[in-house]
Amino acid sequence: MTSRTGAPVVVGVDGSAAGLDAVRVAAREAAHRRRPLRVVHAFIWPLMNVPVGPAPGGPVDGGLRHQAERYVAEAVAEAGKVAPEVPVTGAVVDGAATPVMLAESREAALVVLGHRGLGGFAGLLIGSVTVQVSAQAQSPVLVVRGEPRADGPVVVGVDGSELSLEAIGFAFEEAAYRDAPLVAVHAWLHPTPAGPGDILPLVYDVDEFGDEVNRVLAESVAGYTGRYPQVPVQHRLVRGGPAHVLAEESKTAQLVVVGAHGRGALGGLLLGSVSHAVLHHAHAPLAILRHRPERP
Repeated sequence: MTSRTGAPVVVGVDGSAAGLDAVRVAAREAAHRRRPLRVVHAFIWPLMNVPVGPAPGGPVDGGLRHQAERYVAEAVAEAGKVAPEVPVTGAVVDGAATPVMLAESREAALVVLGHRGLGGFAGLLIGSVTVQVSAQAQSPVLVVRGEPRADGPVVVGVDGSELSLEAIGFAFEEAAYRDAPLVAVHAWLHPTPAGPGDILPLVYDVDEFGDEVNRVLAESVAGYTGRYPQVPVQHRLVRGGPAHVLAEESKTAQLVVVGAHGRGALGGLLLGSVSHAVLHHAHAPLAILRHRPERP
């Protein structure tokens, strides 16, 4: 991930309504982060050996490439309406959606994707693009589902891992700029191993386990409460599968934040069925962190 000052927020577009939803969210994210916005369309057709220029005898502004350029121009114009103070650039980049967005993430402060789309981003949540980009991106990834709520808390999934702590920091930053409370959630079905070789107990005290998890939750957020004293914080220990718990929490949230990998109930979030369930059923935008995000 880049440490370069001024790294942009990057949003993927494809001419769909979901893509424009992502653009509006990305423009607001860029504004509050004081970052430029880069609008990108992944243009796969040259790889398919498909003619991309105007058809013989057709209008000079016809053809697939001109269409892609119109997608980008429309998105740039939409971003300008939402955040006129943000510098916005657009680009049509040859390649398939996943490698294009992964390459963009190397120089991005944040990558924003719509939950569904056309062309290179079709079937985003039920295919492999979002899972692959989120699991491999060199920046945080924000998946947008419609127009986000203007109220409700920022929810962050906590499991005590290092990346979970980074997710908490990201969530505090988002809660501060949104003037929203933060809800730190740990979902569990049973005690989980602390590390390799650890043996799970056959019998355990639920109350004692709950006290320990609440301590971990409190310690996890303690380092950020002093930095963001204006953010009200609630700890929530919920017995249940993480996908179900986070999807339920998302019904009243502005944003849900998770680490891409962790341990315990949130372990391997993006690599198995949990990621598909959270992405598919979340009612709020979902921010996924794989690496430590660069601060402005």
